[in-house]
Amino acid sequence: AGIGKCVAMDLARRNARTILACRSQERGQAAVEEIRAATGNPAVVLRPLDTSSLRSVRAFARGVLREEKRLDVLVNNAGVTGLPFAVTPEGLEMTFATNYLGPFLLTNLLLG
Repeated sequence: AGIGKCVAMDLARRNARTILACRSQERGQAAVEEIRAATGNPAVVLRPLDTSSLRSVRAFARGVLREEKRLDVLVNNAGVTGLPFAVTPEGLEMTFATNYLGPFLLTNLLLG
């Protein structure tokens, strides 16, 4: 939803292979279908990613590196605010993990 969906829509309109990295399979798949229908681009795909989980970040990066020939653009757009204090199963504060650690790790794992 929001900025991320708008960016994905624009990339798909430019005929780019576009990977939506989403926490929610249901919401992500709905976005994929909407973007494909609006742009006519069948190369819009969904991959699960929860940036609050370093395990999820590592699995996503492994999949991208294994399945994609190249990666030209990475848009880190995940973020949360106003959550009550919570700790991830990995022992990290939820907001810090989601907004900073996850995207930082993802970017570094995807660098050449």
